[in-house]
Amino acid sequence: MAAKKEKNKRTQAPSAVNKKAYRNFELIEKFEAGLELLGSEVKSLRAGQADLDGSYARILDEQCWLVGATIAPYQQASMRETEPTRNRKLLLHKGEIHKIRVKLEQRGFTLVPLRIYFSNRGFAKLELALARGKRQYDKRKAIAERDQRRDLDRSMKKYRR
Repeated sequence: MAAKKEKNKRTQAPSAVNKKAYRNFELIEKFEAGLELLGSEVKSLRAGQADLDGSYARILDEQCWLVGATIAPYQQASMRETEPTRNRKLLLHKGEIHKIRVKLEQRGFTLVPLRIYFSNRGFAKLELALARGKRQYDKRKAIAERDQRRDLDRSMKKYRR
């Protein structure tokens, strides 16, 4: 009787995280998409040389594209030099693209990349979110709630011992 190998369902640490997206947007729904990359871009991602700040996704001609993301060129690449900020195709099912398109046509929604990571099978994945922009007072409210929660945890700490 051979023991079955358990699949590790955890993924690696993200190669790039868009921290500003969590602060500036209210995240409504999340999606996972594959990335169409060149070999040198994959090596650069594994080295952690990616930046998602200021990037977004858009749907053109029934295809989803990542716009404005920067993946630095891999230093040891002997092949042609790739443009760091080129548009990259996102791999989504037609149904997902249709669902996203319907939501984006509503006023105020945006498709924001949250993080790039590698799956257990070694594929580069992008976590996207349908988001609505936060107003300044919403940000202040979130900061105040976080501070209250932190103060409450500090005061309750001595009773948890």
